[in-house]
Amino acid sequence: MKNLKLKLTIMNFLEFAVWGAYLTCVGNYLGGVGLGHLIPWVYAIQGIVSIFMPAIIGIIADKFIQPQRMLGICHLIAGAFMLLCWYLGYQADITGIQPDTTKFITFYTISVAFYMPTLALSNTVAFNTLRNHGYDTIKAFPPIRVFGTIGFIATMWFVNCATWTNADGFFFSLSHDMRFQYTYMQLLVSGALSLILALYCVTLLPQCKIYKDAPQKSIVSILGLNAFALFKQKKMALFFIFSMLLGMSLQITNGYATPFITSFKGIAEYANTFGANNATLLTSLSQVSEALCILLIPFFLKRYGIKIVMLIAMFAWVFRFGLFGLGNPGTGVWMFVLSMIVYGVAFDFFNVSGALFVEQETDKSIQASAQGLFMLMTNGIGATVGTLAAGKVVETFCSWENGFLLGNWEATWLIFAGYALIVAVLFAILFKYKHQHEKSTR
Repeated sequence: MKNLKLKLTIMNFLEFAVWGAYLTCVGNYLGGVGLGHLIPWVYAIQGIVSIFMPAIIGIIADKFIQPQRMLGICHLIAGAFMLLCWYLGYQADITGIQPDTTKFITFYTISVAFYMPTLALSNTVAFNTLRNHGYDTIKAFPPIRVFGTIGFIATMWFVNCATWTNADGFFFSLSHDMRFQYTYMQLLVSGALSLILALYCVTLLPQCKIYKDAPQKSIVSILGLNAFALFKQKKMALFFIFSMLLGMSLQITNGYATPFITSFKGIAEYANTFGANNATLLTSLSQVSEALCILLIPFFLKRYGIKIVMLIAMFAWVFRFGLFGLGNPGTGVWMFVLSMIVYGVAFDFFNVSGALFVEQETDKSIQASAQGLFMLMTNGIGATVGTLAAGKVVETFCSWENGFLLGNWEATWLIFAGYALIVAVLFAILFKYKHQHEKSTR
């Protein structure tokens, strides 16, 4: 049993290590090579593909290919195309020209199209395996999932400090501007880890069951589209709608936190501060907080239920954005640090608790499809609309100057905070859910 949990732990570590290599710092790379205008689209693409890919992959994993094998196939494709993105950056670097924008966006889109479904699919693999071995998923899953966050942190720290130059070779530094967080090398790290996980999935993960429908079932049921019938339940419909609205907040700090913090290097007063020069490392405190907050979920979810837990997440987003708007890497760096701490609650109490809620409220025959639907609403529709809208707000108040995104960041972040507050108030009023305490099992 311990070996089983260890295998799922390694899977989660690698799953999020792949993402952590570039998610929070690719904006720094794009801005540095003159492609800063692509930042909203790079993050919106993750949302656009999440509108349909998790559902499609979830249906395949429910009905045709074992989830752990499907997870491996997705990572094989995602890793290969991420390495192509890295190669484009490498070619552009040695020739002294900008990366080919069309090829970069094409390769990146294919990569994330196959990576994004793995966020839901890895949950399905874990839930399926734990259930089949008699575990209570609410108790057993969070300690496993926390190692996903640790993996995310590990690669964030690595790309923040790792440096490669032709003259000096490979080394670690906290002051060199050729660190991976500013270059295409972050894409190499992500692609390589994805290929490693692909091999791990098809060789070492335990097999998952496929629940096949009887021949007399409707075509909708056979294809797994019956997961959309969850919208007929008022409780689930409201849950998914507010998941979409809250999902609009998810990618805002992923896309703009590091360019925002790094922008202080363009202001003489803050140019030499530790925070301005180590934005990825500072941002990683968010994931440290996330790792700790995951362990609180079983207690809060069992004691208070999904409504209170989601409300806590929503108000945490208000503080996350507000503290960014009021802080700076100098005397106000404590506000940045507090914002990072709050992020753990904002992200986990929404994403992880939401996935557990969907797992508890849906039939086992549509588990992967239901998780894909949750992904569609949050990282799909919600993140896409939120990222593009956030990009317009940022463009209104800020602009790129000498590689730094400078402007009225205070107004920008406070607008985001106001949005999160409105969503929280509406959720408190409209979402009716009576929590029933569950007896602890294993």
